Amino acid sequence: MANPIKILIVEDEMVIAANISLQLSELGYEITGILPRGEEALIQVKEGMPDIVLMDIQLKGELDGIETAHLMQVEHNIPVIYLTANADDGYFNRAKETHPYGFISKPFKKLDLQRAIELTIERINYRNLSENGDISEKKQPDPFILSDRIFVRHQERMVKIDTKDIYYIEADRNYCRIFSKDREYLLVMPLKDVDEKLPAKHFLRIHRSYIINLTCVDEIAGTHVVISKKAIPMSKAMRTELLKRLQTL
Repeated sequence: MANPIKILIVEDEMVIAANISLQLSELGYEITGILPRGEEALIQVKEGMPDIVLMDIQLKGELDGIETAHLMQVEHNIPVIYLTANADDGYFNRAKETHPYGFISKPFKKLDLQRAIELTIERINYRNLSENGDISEKKQPDPFILSDRIFVRHQERMVKIDTKDIYYIEADRNYCRIFSKDREYLLVMPLKDVDEKLPAKHFLRIHRSYIINLTCVDEIAGTHVVISKKAIPMSKAMRTELLKRLQTL
């Protein structure tokens, strides 16, 4: 099994930092430290190199996040993702000089954080392949769907999800979020493509943004169904089809 991606969090608001740490740990990443000051982050990096640094721009202390990133990059090529509650052009233009891998504006959603990390990992992999002359091998396995399981890429490996454990799938632009019994996964595939590949016997698209597992339905209302305490909207046209399909299970 691949080693988990190591992430250093540099954030002086401890409540925010602890929340980020919890979310990333749940996603399978290893948190190497939570530090409030840039000076401490520079020492930490020398002692143990993280794969990614989440850096708050406005840190307390002598160094702000941008200055800290500059000093890190003198000796190390560490991807930096900035956290910021300030959209000021001056900060943004200064930060661009450090070639960050992303910006996350506060307050942010869990999915924003998850996507920023996964896109950064993609760039790290691409960079490593380029440096090794293996760019033709850059493409990773796409998600694929079988009758009883789905394989999705999680960090640097393909993970199996049993279809019976999937509660529902929610569209998010060109991505999908799979909500299963154990956790949530990001699927780099539009909902339309997922709908075409899932076994029709157990799955039904009841809304433009939702596919549900028929075996997991707990309640049916006029405009929604309930699965695992989550109310999922249902189009009027699909109510009759849903009732019909449930009778055939």
